[in-house]
Amino acid sequence: MPSRSSARLAALTVAAVCSATSAVVLTSPAHADSVRIHDIQGATRISPYAGQKVTDVPGIVTATRTYGSSKGFWIQDPTPDDNPATSEGVFVFTSSAPKVAVGDSVTVTGTVSEYVPGGTSSGNQSVTEITKPTVTTVSTGNAVPAPVVIDRHSVPDEYSPAGDTAASGSVNGLTLAPSTYALDYYESLEGMNVQVADTRVVTATDPYSELWVTVKPREHRTHRGGTLYGSYDSQNTGRLQIQSLGATADFPKANVGDTLEGATTGPLDFNQFGGYTLVASTLGTLKSGGLQRETTHKQARGELAVATYNVENLDPSDATFDKHAAAIVNNLQSPDIVSLEEIQDDNGAKDDGTVDASQTVNKLIDAIVAAGGPKYDWRSINPVNDQDGGEPGGNIRQVFLFNPERVSFVDRAGGDSTTAVGVTEVHGKAQLTASPGRIDPANAAWANSRKPLAGEFVFRGKTVFVIANHLNSKGGDQGLTAQYQPPVRSSEIQRHAQATEVNAFVKDILSVQKNANVIALGDMNDFDFSGTAKILEGDGELWSAIKSLPKSERYTYDYQGNEQVLDQIMISPAIRRGCDFEYDSVHINSEFNDQISDHDPQVLRFRP
Repeated sequence: MPSRSSARLAALTVAAVCSATSAVVLTSPAHADSVRIHDIQGATRISPYAGQKVTDVPGIVTATRTYGSSKGFWIQDPTPDDNPATSEGVFVFTSSAPKVAVGDSVTVTGTVSEYVPGGTSSGNQSVTEITKPTVTTVSTGNAVPAPVVIDRHSVPDEYSPAGDTAASGSVNGLTLAPSTYALDYYESLEGMNVQVADTRVVTATDPYSELWVTVKPREHRTHRGGTLYGSYDSQNTGRLQIQSLGATADFPKANVGDTLEGATTGPLDFNQFGGYTLVASTLGTLKSGGLQRETTHKQARGELAVATYNVENLDPSDATFDKHAAAIVNNLQSPDIVSLEEIQDDNGAKDDGTVDASQTVNKLIDAIVAAGGPKYDWRSINPVNDQDGGEPGGNIRQVFLFNPERVSFVDRAGGDSTTAVGVTEVHGKAQLTASPGRIDPANAAWANSRKPLAGEFVFRGKTVFVIANHLNSKGGDQGLTAQYQPPVRSSEIQRHAQATEVNAFVKDILSVQKNANVIALGDMNDFDFSGTAKILEGDGELWSAIKSLPKSERYTYDYQGNEQVLDQIMISPAIRRGCDFEYDSVHINSEFNDQISDHDPQVLRFRP
């Protein structure tokens, strides 16, 4: 997922934001007798006054932001117009701590600007602001305009209109339809004082003191209290990000399924990390939902348990080894094979040419033993320095852990960071030309990305081929709240090429041995309904086993209020046949504020 940053870019005018829209630009300064906040906001996302100076715009201060790089205050007109599409609130960007107080009646003279959080290349919508302000206080101690209540009745079920094809798919120039589309409804409240009440938490508190709630309790509810993202058409309109104008130390440490009881009130803002955000002046009271971490079943003696687990940039300096070990031993019940993603080299993000990860892996293995688990053995291939993406200098890679008391690894020489593994036929059975080996590492599909690791295992005399994957991330994709609708998912291009390569390799195995046991697993960085998953599955060569679960349990990751699938275990027809397998998405991380990874591990149990 995209990295976080608090840096504020310079305010951008409409000319830099969206030259293709039909925004109206005035040619002379506006005056207080004709211009109020709803005139500035207008009935589209772009102010008709963008780039123009406005004079003595009246309003009541509803909130102030005194921290970060986006200091300023919100004002709201206590005398609204009769157009539901035009917001009555606006942010005044002061760049330093504002000198006004909540309840002040003020007039503001300044320049209207459209600020795009994250910059225009992000594809984000813009925020209408008044910049370079001159502020005059008229009176103090005034009542703040009553908040607009956002609830399941007020938010439309349709998410967004389709973008204007004449404007490259942008919705910026479209007249808002707040009773029809959720994004239009939220935009019509931009900068206004709003309120939600008794809302369920659907993404746990993150390190930046943010959480997500839903105002629609029944909207695609998961069995543990989240909101499921089950298709590109189910964006979940009730999701809303919550931040606070108070001290971060006072922000609630919430898990999925908890409730913010009572009223949460504050201005509605927009930021690059989630879009529309209620920045709370008053926070509801946290009530625990009692969510507990899950534990999977122990595999039977004749069952092979195979797991995938993204351990999020694990390196020897981390303090999470004991917790990861306890999760593998207790929550995952010591699987026979564990495919680990994001194992970093022995000095983590220090970029000095180190690529070996023996210290990282052995520290985890020792911690597993200390937690009461088996003494795992392991196999991997060191990447070429700085060629596999991820955190610079970290050299993340996939690693196989396996329990030698239960399963054996077939070592076959020849695999290295640059040599492609192949498939050969021996006595009518498929074999890898190297084990472990990497799939076509020189192929352009793997540029600056992790190369799949293939290994050959034997369990109770049966060969099982396992392919560990960590496909291209979604970084660079436009967000669901982007100005372009539908949003552009540019990262799919490389991921689709990678999926094509993995599927072709599985085909090579199955063309030699139709009944081969093949598992392709890992952090696929894409949904079970995605084009990536369809390419991986091909014409039945693989099947994503998470689809064996009820829909409300199909998630491995929680992002911006949407519980979704990123990690998958895909199985060949020989494993799927007869449905003689069990699948479990073991929810130990994604729903919790004290997570040790942002991914939930997955476990497959079957009888080869």
